Amino acid sequence: MNEASRGRFDSQFPDSRFPMQVRDLGHLRAELTAHVLFSVRTAGEAVGHNTLRAALTSLGILFGVASVIAMLAIGKGAEQEILEQMKLLGSNNVIVTPLIEQKEEKAKDEGMKEPKKFSPGLNVHDAAAILSIVPNVSTTSGEVVLQTLVTREGRRRSGKVVGIDTTYLDLLNLKVAEGKSFAPMQVADGAPVAIIGNGVKTRFFTTEEPIGKPLKVGSVWLTVVGVLEDRKVSDQTSQKLGIRDANMDVYVPLSTMLLRYRNRAQVTERDVQQASREFNDDANAQATEDAEQRAERINYHQLDRVIVRVSDARYVTGVADILRRMLTRRHNSVIDFEISVPELLLKQEQRTKTIFNVVLAAIAAISLIVGGIGIMNIMLASILERIREIGVRRAVGASQKDILAQFLSEAVLISLAGGVAGILVGGGLSFGIERFAGIHTIVSSFSVFIAFGVSITVGVVFGIVPAWRAAKQDPVVCLRYE
Repeated sequence: MNEASRGRFDSQFPDSRFPMQVRDLGHLRAELTAHVLFSVRTAGEAVGHNTLRAALTSLGILFGVASVIAMLAIGKGAEQEILEQMKLLGSNNVIVTPLIEQKEEKAKDEGMKEPKKFSPGLNVHDAAAILSIVPNVSTTSGEVVLQTLVTREGRRRSGKVVGIDTTYLDLLNLKVAEGKSFAPMQVADGAPVAIIGNGVKTRFFTTEEPIGKPLKVGSVWLTVVGVLEDRKVSDQTSQKLGIRDANMDVYVPLSTMLLRYRNRAQVTERDVQQASREFNDDANAQATEDAEQRAERINYHQLDRVIVRVSDARYVTGVADILRRMLTRRHNSVIDFEISVPELLLKQEQRTKTIFNVVLAAIAAISLIVGGIGIMNIMLASILERIREIGVRRAVGASQKDILAQFLSEAVLISLAGGVAGILVGGGLSFGIERFAGIHTIVSSFSVFIAFGVSITVGVVFGIVPAWRAAKQDPVVCLRYE
């Protein structure tokens, strides 16, 4: 078959040479695998002859990789914690809270005393005005909290009854696990109905289902219509975020709270009698009250909190500024309220943790560089010790690539050993940080993969120069070296 005929044959049957190509590729792969295994075995024997020196050399890599593992674990834990906190507070929310007691400075000019201005306090009309006037506000919800006693079947426990709007549960991502939420008719009539937390259910309804059953909260008998999903919140998180443990709360419609429990916007006969008693009592009676009782006594705000949901995160800061100016006008320029943006606070916390991670990353980078320099130093010293070995290997047929692969494999092996030890130490360090420092950490498979990659890269980068120098040695000079 001539060349022309063979060309036509190959064009018509292009797969005819495929078996030969497969055999060539398989042969090449087998040779490469054998070469790599031989280089690794030789490097392992060389490292085994100087185990202590190799272990000390890999310490820098160990500390660097451990720092990388701890840094990524802290970063992952912080990210998850921020997301969980955002879920607790609700995304794109702005919180308006009243200032109950304010400190006032003494006026400089006693002759020009300004009369004290009247403020209606934070009330339901403020919440309605925010929803109807402020742009980019999708919904609002008022909240009133009252400390009381929960009683049922001879068991009594202190707890809190919370008056809420129908949108409150959605704003704070609280889900009803049993029963249903408040009906519009119940809200309109101020009906004595309640949604209880999972903790209230486990303590007061041990033998029967709570839906439709009565529960005495304060002096009012309420009918349970729903039970919230169990959500555990640590004391540290609740104090930091200013939220309560929903498992132990009893939720009622806001209209029910204002009608049947307490409406601070109205002056009742009980308020007059209480004020009279306080005026006639001596100072010792007031000294015995705690901070919570005093705050309740002097609190004139109808609502304890207003939660505002912004339609888009881009408008959160602008809406907060508009709310501040609007409420200042509605309260006659009396700043008896405070506006906070949980998302911005959490982002600031995330930035603080990011700075901590950057510092930890710098420490890790310095440790890796020091460890890499140590590997390079030891490998250069090892060349001088093994000059004759290099000459013998070259004399029996080893090429420059073989010598290069041997010494490079040795550097990578030392670095990889430090990386594996660093992963174990980093995992233990992450556990210790979470156990003793209270910082949430998560060691992920991605961080382990990064640690392996970093250790191999350091071995290659800092081992290539000594390996190249070893490969360039003259075999004749090496054999004559004493």
